Amino acid sequence: MKTSLFGHLAPLTFCFSIGLSAAVLLVSCGSGESGHDGLSIEDMGLTASADAMRADVEVLTDARFEGRETGKPGAYAAGDWIAGRMEALGLTAAGDSGYHQAFRYKPHPPMQVHGHGDSSMTMGMAVVQEIVGKNVIGATAALSDTTRRWGVFGCHHDHLGWGDENSLWRGVAEGDSAMHPGADDNASGVALLLELASRHSAVPMVDHPLLMASFSGEEKGLWGSNHFTDEPTVGLEHVDWMINFDMVGRLRGDTLAVYGNGTSPVWNGILDSCNARDGAGFELVLSESGVGPSDHTSFYLEDIPVLHFFTGQHEDYHKPTDTSDKLNYEGMVRIADFAQCLAQELALQDSIPFTKTKDSSNDDAPRFKVTLGVVPDYLFSGTGMRIDGVSEGRPAQLAGMEKGDVVLRIGDHEVLDMMGYMEGLSMYEEGQTTPVEVMRKGEKLVLDVTWD
Repeated sequence: MKTSLFGHLAPLTFCFSIGLSAAVLLVSCGSGESGHDGLSIEDMGLTASADAMRADVEVLTDARFEGRETGKPGAYAAGDWIAGRMEALGLTAAGDSGYHQAFRYKPHPPMQVHGHGDSSMTMGMAVVQEIVGKNVIGATAALSDTTRRWGVFGCHHDHLGWGDENSLWRGVAEGDSAMHPGADDNASGVALLLELASRHSAVPMVDHPLLMASFSGEEKGLWGSNHFTDEPTVGLEHVDWMINFDMVGRLRGDTLAVYGNGTSPVWNGILDSCNARDGAGFELVLSESGVGPSDHTSFYLEDIPVLHFFTGQHEDYHKPTDTSDKLNYEGMVRIADFAQCLAQELALQDSIPFTKTKDSSNDDAPRFKVTLGVVPDYLFSGTGMRIDGVSEGRPAQLAGMEKGDVVLRIGDHEVLDMMGYMEGLSMYEEGQTTPVEVMRKGEKLVLDVTWD
């Protein structure tokens, strides 16, 4: 049983001061019973600040926000904190109630089953409560400004609280709870959004309005961004593009995934141009589809060109170990520079036409009944499927597989890429044992996997 930190938490107060230099903005949080007295954050407008983004991530992952689960006090408090940062950065309130835009969602109730085995009885649908979430939205211009085209930078600030149904931590399945801080997922995206807002507040990066949107309910199923596109505070007919940041804190080397480059014919040229600039030089892993498991999908479905930035999966995904000390803040600076360049290049375009793409989650994807129990490396561009993490007690771990192994063959099926891996899984049933060939440090191994 856990005790809420909010029973004795004084309301968060904000006091803001702007330094003499136009490039420096100092933000201080007032003292309270939360034990974070005198917290100050300095954002650099012209020079990206890794320290500023680190400070933002550390605040958002603090225990006072209890993992930021949608509809819980921690998520509301985190939203208030983000709204305060937006106000300090000079953004105009762009929600339907100040910086906030509330939405309501009632999850589909599960069926109640009583008894076991042949004696079990269905007793109707369980009672579920409506969940109220709050997006946080700021703008660089008045919402009434419809004479110019708008761009949208987006992220989500919600996470899994003390371990909701999306947690991959084994303790949840065993009835335990632990705060899931969600540093990479997605305090990193919020920090990057605020960094861009800070730069714009010092020296405008473009001469057209920008919407800075931090959505809630993403982990539950894109609830917040769906609500925004259903009830936008800026008419979607005035929006030219949307760039989304979700899990951008674990840049490894130069590899950066960018999804949605097929949603407009202008994207590839702009991506190439910005990637050729000093400090960029990313090894871009591109995916054309505008549909994916993050908030850009809601905008794509409204025929708006989108990009989604992602630095890759890792072993701490959806676990209590996704902490602020593991992020690459210098890498986040590079991504912020890259995103700023994209916005500036987009501002030079006469038009940004929309292109519908073949969805990567279409009905042609193979269905499978078994799993290996690994975290795939989605940024791997070689032959096979590289393993980025192995879950304890699952088929891969029991067979002796390790992080870094590359799956080359499942039974008689050759695995060339992620699709080939899924095709291989679709061929087997739970309980079967199959030889799986992997490459480990240049040596091929065959391991017997018993599927579950």
